[in-house]
Amino acid sequence: MTDDRSGRVAAVVLAAGTSSRMGRNKLFLQLGGTSVLRRAVAAALEAGLDPVIVVLGHESDRARAELAGSSCTTLVNPEYARGMNTSVGAGVAAVPGDAIGAVLMLADMPLVDAGMLRALVERHRDSSAPLVVSTYGDVLAPPILYGRALFPELRALDPEGCGKRVVKQHRGEAVELNWPPSALSDLDVPEDVERVRAQMERS
Repeated sequence: MTDDRSGRVAAVVLAAGTSSRMGRNKLFLQLGGTSVLRRAVAAALEAGLDPVIVVLGHESDRARAELAGSSCTTLVNPEYARGMNTSVGAGVAAVPGDAIGAVLMLADMPLVDAGMLRALVERHRDSSAPLVVSTYGDVLAPPILYGRALFPELRALDPEGCGKRVVKQHRGEAVELNWPPSALSDLDVPEDVERVRAQMERS
């Protein structure tokens, strides 16, 4: 069988968490005139990822309302409280059969843009690697593109964790894209929000 890499690539946006360290749901915080959640989905859509699957959990009704009018697909993971990998499994299971892979994204990484996502897809199409990983200096973090051959391993992960076990097992085969460490900005505590806003104003 030939490894045809001309098909579409999906996005799985993980947006089910409780934002416990933030004190309020970070998905609805405003950055650059839009919510954190809509910003992540917009980046995936702009990059041409198809479909864009958003895995919800905590405050799912509010999140769906926030995404009204957006060309994405939402699904609720009823087991989100058991761990992030339950959302990974739910999202990967929803990827259509004709997609050649999926980019796993975290909704709370607002400096990940469409250009980064397009670069992952382009490198995947130009290689025979089973996955394309993002590094920020010495740190490996999302977004990560997993080829379809790795989907069974993603679905089989233990509930806790975030899929890095699959990356570790295939790191020697992976293509790596390195981004500036400043782009690695996830939102965990209120200070993170102010730091990211300042970065966005400078750019």
